[in-house]
Amino acid sequence: MKTRFILINTSHAGNVGAAARAMKTMGFDDLVLVAPRWANVLRREETIQRASGALDVLNNARIVATLDEALDGMSHLCATAMTPRDFGPPTVAPRAHFESLLKNELPALAGQALEAENTENPKAEGAGPAAQAGVAFLFGSERFGMANEDVYRCHVALSIPTNPGFGSLNLGAAIQVIAYEWRQALGGFAVQDATPPRALADAAQVAGMLGHWEQALAAIGFLDPAAPKKLMPRLNQLFNRAQLSPEEIHILRGVAKAMIETAQASR
Repeated sequence: MKTRFILINTSHAGNVGAAARAMKTMGFDDLVLVAPRWANVLRREETIQRASGALDVLNNARIVATLDEALDGMSHLCATAMTPRDFGPPTVAPRAHFESLLKNELPALAGQALEAENTENPKAEGAGPAAQAGVAFLFGSERFGMANEDVYRCHVALSIPTNPGFGSLNLGAAIQVIAYEWRQALGGFAVQDATPPRALADAAQVAGMLGHWEQALAAIGFLDPAAPKKLMPRLNQLFNRAQLSPEEIHILRGVAKAMIETAQASR
């Protein structure tokens, strides 16, 4: 799936860097700037700092003079416009639109492109570049948003659901939300564990710890060996539910040892 993020008349260099960072975190790298305020915006210090390591996205980015150049190869255009308009494409939340897009419109677009390519080149095998649908997300300038004529060219105007009393989003934040929602629609990434998988104590380790605790509880007078009732089976169930690690077994055995030593010292 070709995905392109297009920034039109961007005035703040930092937002270009933030856009690159937001894109890279979601696995996208096709960034096009249309007539930005700074001709050298991709090399400005603020841009590089705000990119926070997403330098490959900046290196791959292109600067063009017109929106027509930026839209080359794109088949589905998504405006991002918060300002209400009397005329234009339908306004839809990103998540709802992406679900519909992937189920209905993009397969149809890809099929049309493939049919056109095969008509021009009957010997072609499979879907070539022309058959690959491309989705473009358009973002306007920080001060004025998207111009009406640019919005009118799009198939949809995406509106991020926000607090009705305060819907102002920084450009980088808006790009992050759109990039996230689109990545999730495409399948998303697996969650990476912040800690390594935890090893569990085996049955023998749990049994050994319980035996140690039985001695300790008897030593402090909490367990009557002559009438133990169901105390130890209940503790067994408790510790099974806890899914103890070997390290936690060592801690509990250390507690049992200290209980026994304290009981012996007090006699």
